[in-house]
Amino acid sequence: MESVREILDGVARGVFPPADGRTTVLPQPGPRHAGVLAFTAHSVVVTDEDPAWVYDTLRGLDCDPLSAALHPRFLAALLERTGRWAETVDAVLVAGPLPGVPALALTEIRDADHPRIRYARERRGEVRAWQADGGVLVMGRGTAGRLEVSVEVDETARERGLGRRLAGAARRLAEEPLWAQVAPGNARSLRAFQAAGYDAVGAELLLRLPGSAEDARVPQ
Repeated sequence: MESVREILDGVARGVFPPADGRTTVLPQPGPRHAGVLAFTAHSVVVTDEDPAWVYDTLRGLDCDPLSAALHPRFLAALLERTGRWAETVDAVLVAGPLPGVPALALTEIRDADHPRIRYARERRGEVRAWQADGGVLVMGRGTAGRLEVSVEVDETARERGLGRRLAGAARRLAEEPLWAQVAPGNARSLRAFQAAGYDAVGAELLLRLPGSAEDARVPQ
């Protein structure tokens, strides 16, 4: 059986789980890594709960089996059973690293109390952040140790392509595939990442521990 990391590594190479309409249940790679990953006609439920409970609950839903793992009723049941909480279902994108240095001028943020760094550390390990003129780029280790990126553009700097340039700069700072999670309704951010060469590969909902004060160590 593949691990969560092996599945993600395959997706980053363009090798997806079989589009067979099935749901795979895999154990969590760490205490903070639970959730649902959805690809074309195949879902992966990442949980230490009994797989039999997962499959029984999915079968009890009156919905399209292809979308059952991200159905609100299943997610509500999973949250109640695990005692966790969640934010939103995100679109997931991935891009490979690029050679060279970023064309965008970046200054690394060393202040551990910077609000973007504090926010990121609740969700990721090994967090680093860079300041640009009008925006912030953050990278860190997330689900199963994958390298994740987020960008934030100041209100006064929007509509100038800065989000795309920040997302592109991240690819030149990385030495491995880089993952982005974007709310589906955030069309501006989706367009920025796609323009920077990130490919949409699926969707996911991550389940977080109560209080968000999670263990920052991320397994590789």
